[in-house]
Amino acid sequence: MTSFVSHTTVDSADAFELSRWWQGVLDYVEDPADPNLPGHEECMIFSRDGRHRLLFIDVPDVKQVKNRIHLDLRPAEGTRDEELARLIGLGATTVDDRRNPDGTGWVVLADPEGNEFCILRSEAEVAAGPRP
Repeated sequence: MTSFVSHTTVDSADAFELSRWWQGVLDYVEDPADPNLPGHEECMIFSRDGRHRLLFIDVPDVKQVKNRIHLDLRPAEGTRDEELARLIGLGATTVDDRRNPDGTGWVVLADPEGNEFCILRSEAEVAAGPRP
């Protein structure tokens, strides 16, 4: 007997607003039969293929320490640095820049509520290997 991950839950100050922000980051959708609305204490979003779900839940406490679990994202198209610029344009903030001179590495970002996540190189960048 085993288990599987049903969804990933994110504690939020405003579940609706944060779910909307992540929808823009990930190009996820909501369930048209159960739309997320302002004031909802729980808001679920889905990958377009329905295989991954994120649930945002209103909680009264604020984030106080570094995340013990986080999402690692890869650009679906383009490069890590292009995606980094897009995410910052959407309101992410840089927490720690771990990029290396050879192009490897990642950048630690935070969403508008301070939840940390990383942006990695695209699969094409990884396949191309480090820069000389």
